[in-house]
Amino acid sequence: MLSSIVRQGIRRAATTNSSTTITKAATTRALSGFPAPRLFDYETVTSNLTVSDAIDSVEEAFASLARGTVDVPMPMHIGIDETANAGPGDCHIKGGYIGGTPTFTVKLACVSFYKNIERGLPPGSGIFIVVNAITGAPLAVFQENRFMTDLRTGAAGAVSMKHCSTPDQDVVGFIGCGAIARNMARAAAAIRPFKGLAYAFAGAEEFAQEMEAELGVPFEVTTTAQDLCGRADVIFTQTPGGETVLEKDWLNPKGVTIIASGSDQPTKQEIPNDVLKASKYIADLTKQTSKVGELRGPIQAGVMTVDDVYAELGEVVNGDKPGREGDEIIVVDLTGTGAQDAAIGQVAWDKLSQLH
Repeated sequence: MLSSIVRQGIRRAATTNSSTTITKAATTRALSGFPAPRLFDYETVTSNLTVSDAIDSVEEAFASLARGTVDVPMPMHIGIDETANAGPGDCHIKGGYIGGTPTFTVKLACVSFYKNIERGLPPGSGIFIVVNAITGAPLAVFQENRFMTDLRTGAAGAVSMKHCSTPDQDVVGFIGCGAIARNMARAAAAIRPFKGLAYAFAGAEEFAQEMEAELGVPFEVTTTAQDLCGRADVIFTQTPGGETVLEKDWLNPKGVTIIASGSDQPTKQEIPNDVLKASKYIADLTKQTSKVGELRGPIQAGVMTVDDVYAELGEVVNGDKPGREGDEIIVVDLTGTGAQDAAIGQVAWDKLSQLH
């Protein structure tokens, strides 16, 4: 009898091992069934995408955000302290899914790695990962090094100008004249012809010459930010955000729309608290702007709360709340949302996946 029991145990073990082997093999085949994601390098990305490609999709992303059909988690921040082996630098991770679209996006952006300059490298880099929303399999990795981020930021500027200013507001100022300002200028030109003013501690002349040649609109460099603010109907601010860049007394008394995109961390603020308090304040996403945007400053100072937010940008896009209503100060606070990343990710996949 003992030998019979042993033989039965051996048969059961053999059957179990065989089943386990088959299951593992099937699982391996299933997991390896996903094709490798396509890799689009920086040159391919930058030579095939423009800010104009992104405006309509980003506008719809804000509309969807206001309707509550977008899943946008709070950004994740990883601080890289300076040591003998690392840093200094920062890593930001954002993402989102716009309901009903065939992809979602996760973005990793590395910034402020200033020691890279000594190595002959830029201080920032980044990738977008676009994922199939049906299967969950990554479709593509876009080596964009902030290019797509700047495109979707520019597109948000276009949406802000379209819905929060009027057609007769045609003097547009740019405080800060780097890469984002260039995309803001291109975006503004897609909304309406304008007369441009530029001010920056460095680079304003080059910016004005380039944009005038590219866009066919006149540009003038001002000697002070105060001069620019007194003449501009719309002001784009895109600076490092280490200090405020304008004052309330400088602003055009006929009304002004300020589109601020320099603050995306708790240490940054471009717009003074008294300007924010006096404004019709519009957030791209209140849960973000109250933590890392312009709204954070006046909340900490006790002069504003989240109840003072007039609207989120998507509510204005949807027509739930009006944009400009007279000679008021409007501040649109753009911290950058995962909805925008999802929108530009979808655009990039739709366009670049057709390349051979």
